[in-house]
Amino acid sequence: MAFYQLNKQLEGHQRILYEIGGFLLILLLWWAITLGEQPMIPKGILPSPTKVISAFFEMLRENDLVPNFFYSLGLNLGGYIEAVLIAVPLGFALGLIPKLRSSFIRPVDAARFLVLPAAVGLFIAWFGIGSWMKIHFLAFGIIIYLLPVAVQRIDEVDDVYLKTVYTLGANNWQMIRTVYFPSVISKLFSGIRILTAISWTYIVIAEAIGGEAGIGALTWRVGLRRGRIDKVFCLLIIIMLVGIFQDKLFGYLDKKFFPHKYVSNHHLNNDNSENSLWKTTFAFFTNALSWIVLATYFILALDEYFGILGSFHVLTTLFRDTIWVMHLIFAGWAMVKLLPLYKSWKGRQTIKSQDG
Repeated sequence: MAFYQLNKQLEGHQRILYEIGGFLLILLLWWAITLGEQPMIPKGILPSPTKVISAFFEMLRENDLVPNFFYSLGLNLGGYIEAVLIAVPLGFALGLIPKLRSSFIRPVDAARFLVLPAAVGLFIAWFGIGSWMKIHFLAFGIIIYLLPVAVQRIDEVDDVYLKTVYTLGANNWQMIRTVYFPSVISKLFSGIRILTAISWTYIVIAEAIGGEAGIGALTWRVGLRRGRIDKVFCLLIIIMLVGIFQDKLFGYLDKKFFPHKYVSNHHLNNDNSENSLWKTTFAFFTNALSWIVLATYFILALDEYFGILGSFHVLTTLFRDTIWVMHLIFAGWAMVKLLPLYKSWKGRQTIKSQDG
């Protein structure tokens, strides 16, 4: 039967139905074993789904859940940015320069076996207990896994491309720019996507230090210390949902920036007009929504410095001292959106000058 066929990938509506069915089955099972006054599992160990939902609204009212969530998001993204900015150039240096590789690749490989929670004390001694310490801690947790992967991706570059550009007379920098960098980054992006789980795993540890703000701090402060297991479950579910959303976002960006990874004869042969219409419509709405989000953020950023919306500053309230992370992300996003427009305008100007 097809149900038992090994290594069979479900597609389309069938896959969606099974995903929804699996989620509902888990929810039903959870509800069943926590039902009644004397459930199968005590409420102090496993709260019911309705209790967890009630805890969510309670934290919205009493525990500033929204600002704490955005603060954690700022820390998470800040750690990601720092890790990528350090690990990618360092990985290229270790992977491409033989003397550096021979000198440092063993310590880099050994760093993967560090027990990060045990290193928290070192980061406190070096950076204090503020947001920068937490960002550095998260970045370090990503770097020790991402750096060896970057070196490995360099080793996986197909020798045929290297020989081709060498035959065409390319120098070392041209080989890095035209072969190594595109090939490594496209493969490394998948590794960065996988490390989303690690970054959220360690954020609870980082935010527990000092206990000022963040999802991790709430887990310790209002959850475990006060015995509110329902709030702990709620916060853990929020972290999982955000992680899933980030994973989907990375998947979307991977397809957008590296579409060649997803091209196959099957997709080419089945790209009918209906699919093309759906993709065009979806692209239009996502593009319009992205411009709306950018414009909104630009107004809020101006308000941070000029107070055009009054004394209440939304971004500072939400992200606190991690606001620079969001400025950096949205500035990069704006550049990605504006660069094609600039190139198009530049091309039209060139054509006009040639015609004139």
